[in-house]
Amino acid sequence: MDANNLGRTYAAETGFKISSDPDTVRAPGAGFVRRERVEKAGLVKGYGPGAPDLVVEEVSPNDTHSEVIGKSLAWLEAGSRMVMVVDPEKRTVTVYRSRDEIRVLTTEAGDTIDGAGVVPGWKLSVAELFA
Repeated sequence: MDANNLGRTYAAETGFKISSDPDTVRAPGAGFVRRERVEKAGLVKGYGPGAPDLVVEEVSPNDTHSEVIGKSLAWLEAGSRMVMVVDPEKRTVTVYRSRDEIRVLTTEAGDTIDGAGVVPGWKLSVAELFA
């Protein structure tokens, strides 16, 4: 993504300010912000402005189902265009694009994650992700 000048990727614990009054900062497992938004923001000191376009979260053993869903929907409400929830135990990736567009992708079905509309041209098979 960085190499193709599509935008910037951010590692775990990079904070993004998603709302004000009160200030709310969240840190995804990983994030991607499209080049146009990076250029518009310029050099940022402190937290990134707004939610990343793509958020990747990993399900932890202590996470409840409702916590994972709540966090995913909160990212969408903050402006993320795609949230991927990776569940290593179940070997699934749940892709949220809206409250109504949610897909569970599996290795068994031979599914592919498609970044269309968010990360142009980016695709990754679920099997490759867990290889």
